[in-house]
Amino acid sequence: MARTAKKSAIQKPRLRGSVRPGVVIGLVNNMPDSALRATERQFRELLSAAARDNIAVHLRVFALYELSQSEAARSYVRQNYEDIGELWTQSIDGLIVTGREPSTSQLSDESYWPTLTKLFDWAEEHTASTIWSCLAAHAAVLHASGINRHPFREKLSGVYTSTKMADHPLLSEIPKQWRVPHSRYNGLREDELRSKGYKILSKLPDSGADMFIRDKKSLFIYMQGHPEYEPHTLLSEYRRDIAAFLAGERERYPEAPQGYFNQKTAKMLALFRQRALRDRDIDALKTFPVVGAEGKLAHTWRKPAISFYANWLSYLSEKKAREYDRAEDFAQREHTPI
Repeated sequence: MARTAKKSAIQKPRLRGSVRPGVVIGLVNNMPDSALRATERQFRELLSAAARDNIAVHLRVFALYELSQSEAARSYVRQNYEDIGELWTQSIDGLIVTGREPSTSQLSDESYWPTLTKLFDWAEEHTASTIWSCLAAHAAVLHASGINRHPFREKLSGVYTSTKMADHPLLSEIPKQWRVPHSRYNGLREDELRSKGYKILSKLPDSGADMFIRDKKSLFIYMQGHPEYEPHTLLSEYRRDIAAFLAGERERYPEAPQGYFNQKTAKMLALFRQRALRDRDIDALKTFPVVGAEGKLAHTWRKPAISFYANWLSYLSEKKAREYDRAEDFAQREHTPI
């Protein structure tokens, strides 16, 4: 990446202090079929909203072909995504990597683990910064530091208050506390992360680290939450979990996402729960009050999410600008007569 940037800077000199250089972002979307397109859309829209201060953002989307997918999803990926193999020789400024629910008890036993670990190592050497989202954060920490995630007694699902634990440019213009969606069955323990040198940027009251970083060759940002979520995403996941219960694929009726529904919607969903427990049949899902619930959802985390990603894009652009300046200085020295 550095060699490409230097060559470009020498051919087209940049005036110091001029418009910031654009950045190339890679998205490695590992989400399952049900969330594949929605996740891609969420990140596209969030990056677009965050691209301020004349920073042009070009998004490239990549896929791991070892992932299990339906034929419809695989066809969409073939038409719209680049193979992960194309990434190894490319110039990418920043990377976003999503996770997926594992099919084995150990993350390292997943069929795509060798490719994923190669991605971890490649990102360290070839990106200015990488964001590891939710389950990808768990896998990245396991690979780098041998820290295993720990299961919760109940799924952590809802919109929670995250509190700033450290000052960092990534959190500029973000309040001391903000709301962020979480949706996971496992978590990484704060004490284990700190013992391995990770810096906690924000945390939840009872569930530990929300966002943390490790800054070595590349600034690695780990998010256990989902600031990219749309207002209805948790509702869709809740409905999906209810469907699994009604179909006999899970034993217990799922708990409603916390801090997400207002009182009227919560009451409506509680009545549906009573009917579903009384008449456990997949046909009951036809009466799930999707429309009524969706109309009451607030996007409370949108503004801090945009601020965070705007700060991240600024970090990438400024680092790229410094590389350009160094390249120009080097070129001038090389062409100065002795």
